[in-house]
Amino acid sequence: MTGTTQQPSMANATLSPSATLEKLVWTWRGHKIQYTLMGTGRPLVLVHGFGASIGHWRKNIPVLADAGYRVFALDLLGFGGSDKAIINYSVEVWVELLKDFWEAHIQEPAVFIGNSIGALLSLIVLAEHPEITAGGVLINSAGGLSHRPHELNPPLRIVMAAFNKFVRSPITGKFVYNRIRQKSQIRRTLYQVYRNREAVTDELVDILYTPSCDPGAQEVFASILTAPPGPSPEELLPNIQRPLLVIWGADDPWTPITGAKIYEQARENGKDIKIMPIPNAGHCPHDEVPDIVNAHIVAWLAQN
Repeated sequence: MTGTTQQPSMANATLSPSATLEKLVWTWRGHKIQYTLMGTGRPLVLVHGFGASIGHWRKNIPVLADAGYRVFALDLLGFGGSDKAIINYSVEVWVELLKDFWEAHIQEPAVFIGNSIGALLSLIVLAEHPEITAGGVLINSAGGLSHRPHELNPPLRIVMAAFNKFVRSPITGKFVYNRIRQKSQIRRTLYQVYRNREAVTDELVDILYTPSCDPGAQEVFASILTAPPGPSPEELLPNIQRPLLVIWGADDPWTPITGAKIYEQARENGKDIKIMPIPNAGHCPHDEVPDIVNAHIVAWLAQN
């Protein structure tokens, strides 16, 4: 079941002084999924990271559309303007969502462009459903939805197990969530992962804060935070058949640029991969230094 499309809502979000983002609604397995579409031409699908939404691409969508592409972006189930369904979240759920979205709206090979968890999801789509893809752009790709036990030292494994139980509790979980989602805390977190603090605007804070107030958002947060990590990039890369552009903010404290080494190794093994480090940028270079990232994406797309 791929879902049905409804009429656009009246809500618009400012992208730039000359562009607005039209919000569309698609029903997937009984859940409302919010998405947007701009431009004509070869299809691109933009996939946001943890806690983000369509708005995190506000500096990229109009530029890519103006460059001659049909740009789709959607709020993953549980995020942004999409429903906060109370389910057991996993990367598999979102990959199925992306595949069904493609079948409903695109139906020709698309380039999947993702940031963080969205980059990992894009990589999974390329590996498991190559027939719907033409390539991928991975921006500071996450290695998993959560840490794998072997990636943590034994004391930290105990701490994380306790934290997961704490987050899952209806009482303590709500307390943790309400602390984390405060605007002041969101801003502090962004200051950690954005090299340029001027890019951390009130608009950006609101993009992350507003959906956190929706009913069910705390339960979604707990489910995702304690979900399995999913397949790793190392497991996926041998199955990649399409060209990749790997963009990495060089000053990312969350997913350090050392993570790009596996892509360098895959390139040495014959994969079609271009790697572009972005100096003086953190975890979200597409938002922090959009002019640089947009230029790299457009140039790469023109060659692939």
